[in-house]
Amino acid sequence: MITATVLVMIMFIPGLALFYGGMIRGKNVLSICTQFFAFAGIVGLMWIAFLYSLVVDATGMQEGVFNIHSFIGGLDKAFLKGMTEYTMSGEIPEYVLTVFLMTFAMITPAIVVGGYAERMKFGALIMFVILWPVLVYAPMAHMVWGGPGSAMHNWGVLDFAGGTAVHINSGIAALVGALMLGRRKGWKTSSLAPHNLVYTFIGAGLLWAGWFGFNVGSALAANHSAALIFMNTQVAACGGIVGWMLIEKITDKHVTSLGLASGAIAGLVGITPAASFVGPFGASVIGLLTGMVCFFAVTRLKHKLNIDDSLDVFALHGIGGIVGGILTGIFAAPIFGGNVEGLQFVPQFFAQMIGIIVTIVYSAFFTWLIFKIIDLTVGLRVSEEHEEQGLDISDHNERAYNG
Repeated sequence: MITATVLVMIMFIPGLALFYGGMIRGKNVLSICTQFFAFAGIVGLMWIAFLYSLVVDATGMQEGVFNIHSFIGGLDKAFLKGMTEYTMSGEIPEYVLTVFLMTFAMITPAIVVGGYAERMKFGALIMFVILWPVLVYAPMAHMVWGGPGSAMHNWGVLDFAGGTAVHINSGIAALVGALMLGRRKGWKTSSLAPHNLVYTFIGAGLLWAGWFGFNVGSALAANHSAALIFMNTQVAACGGIVGWMLIEKITDKHVTSLGLASGAIAGLVGITPAASFVGPFGASVIGLLTGMVCFFAVTRLKHKLNIDDSLDVFALHGIGGIVGGILTGIFAAPIFGGNVEGLQFVPQFFAQMIGIIVTIVYSAFFTWLIFKIIDLTVGLRVSEEHEEQGLDISDHNERAYNG
């Protein structure tokens, strides 16, 4: 579990930072790095103060019963009350579990901000990372991982490692933020090309490696389930690459490095909710189909909708999470090599759709509310002058490249 935690941290910083940093312009690359370190510090302290308790506290919960505790935990574990190095959660020291889950809380808002990179005030981002984990991430995480009596558990939703709480949640929040902030200056009229795709390629590789910590670590044990999740995570990434590559070659007549990196991420997003429920065949198909669908979301849908989702967060994480969530309810069936005995396709489809729709509606409303609060206080967007100058200089008085 400690190793898995370290892998997720590497997935976050430097993995996601490099993946995003390479896709934006050179004048803004340090702003992403700065934001991520700030997010890590703030969320980490909030986590041990009360966020961990809001996610895991099961007080008042009862399997099959819906009440307020089905949607948000209590504060019995605030400030890690009653916890020492000897306190266990199952067979895992609770300190270790706390830090492992902390990394999920750190990376999820960091995924979100890729949707409106290069144009949001640093102060507004700090307000966002204080409010969003409290109002959006913690309740969603509790609904998924709160155990018997939590909302998703009661509805029968299959979501192993956060297809709803992490990926759909972050994708919808990125979409809402992109719409409220508006498009970047020069979008569709001047070049906003990635400044260093080698950074993005390295970041994608670190994300792929870190995803084993994310998915396999969620087994909370080194056992047969962990072995299955390890295999499924790997082949889903491979499927995502091949799916994206095939469609890109057929439709655009060439294969790109950014496309292959994006395909790998799409496959990994798709397998996240399914990782422990499907077999390698199902994982391969989920990766393949998610890669194909996300290709069209990235290259066609966002332009048709005229949305400047800067780093394709909605297209990869939102759409990929939805596709993965739906396909989980199919390939978890034993007939396709899954291990959910007695799965019935129609009821499970509706259960999966309930999880997806609740996540979309909840995330969209509260993200909109948070952005309204920020806009009425510190304001959302940097000035045109600062956007032109670049956030590295205007916000942080630094340059990534000198001389």
